[in-house]
Amino acid sequence: MKNFKQLALNVINIEQQAIAELSQFIDDDFAQACELMFHCKGRVIVIGMGKSGHIGGKIAATLASTGTPSFFVHPGEASHGDLGMITLDDVVLTISNSGETGEVLAIVPVLKRIGAKIIAMTGNPDSTLAKLADTHVCVKVSQEACPLGLAPTSSTTATLVMGDALAVALLNARGFTADDFALSHPGGSLGKRLLLRLADIMHKGERLPSVAQTAKIKDALVEMSLKGLGMTAIVDEDNRLMGLFTDGDLRRILDAQIDIHHDSITSVMTKKPYVAKQDMLAAEALKIMEDKKINGLIIVDENNQPIGAMNMHDLLKSGVL
Repeated sequence: MKNFKQLALNVINIEQQAIAELSQFIDDDFAQACELMFHCKGRVIVIGMGKSGHIGGKIAATLASTGTPSFFVHPGEASHGDLGMITLDDVVLTISNSGETGEVLAIVPVLKRIGAKIIAMTGNPDSTLAKLADTHVCVKVSQEACPLGLAPTSSTTATLVMGDALAVALLNARGFTADDFALSHPGGSLGKRLLLRLADIMHKGERLPSVAQTAKIKDALVEMSLKGLGMTAIVDEDNRLMGLFTDGDLRRILDAQIDIHHDSITSVMTKKPYVAKQDMLAAEALKIMEDKKINGLIIVDENNQPIGAMNMHDLLKSGVL
């Protein structure tokens, strides 16, 4: 019986090696390709045939969603009218592992005549496509994971990874932000993570747990029970945040000689709690809470006055977590 697990591990090891070898091709040609796409006044058009076409479609989608306007054109369709989509302001990323794909080479002269810049991504720097292009990004692999050396496996993986390298390099160069990303990803849980702000989910008004600095510990516990967030803000006479008391703080004082009926809440509160602003992305708040290992945040205004509160359960209900 075949050892399927070992065969699978062999594939993974070969493709990992192919990816590791890509670092040698992050060179001046790669940088030139980035420059061409960065300064492109039109769109980045990705062209590829067969498996290279499938990978090209994904690369185009990644570029488009990270700030580089891009779409995929099938070379066969390009030869029958779709070349009309391409202008001299565009940059064309042509993908062919051999660099000799007939359908791709057939449209290169037309691209040259249009005046569009051409980037070739191949596994053969000496190929016809590599030599005709304005710059060449090499994705050569030492072997395919297919034991016959026929099915594109390592080569398509390497091409996909190099496409991601181009897209992320451009993302950083453009100063692309989470807000920018959200504009092209408004749907589903990803959209919620990127678009939702604390103002949309925070508890406010009468639902905001808060006690005065003169309150006793028992008063804070009653407020926490009523509001159900596992915490309460402590404020001064001007309603400015002085501290925070949480379920965690309660557990920590259980063994201490504390009189909850007479001791002031200010004697056991956390004096400099982590806070947030209402326009903060919920995803940013989640990162703060994970990094600081806390379960909730008080949202304050420009005067350090509490205007809201939220916890992990709110993030879970909103689909952010």
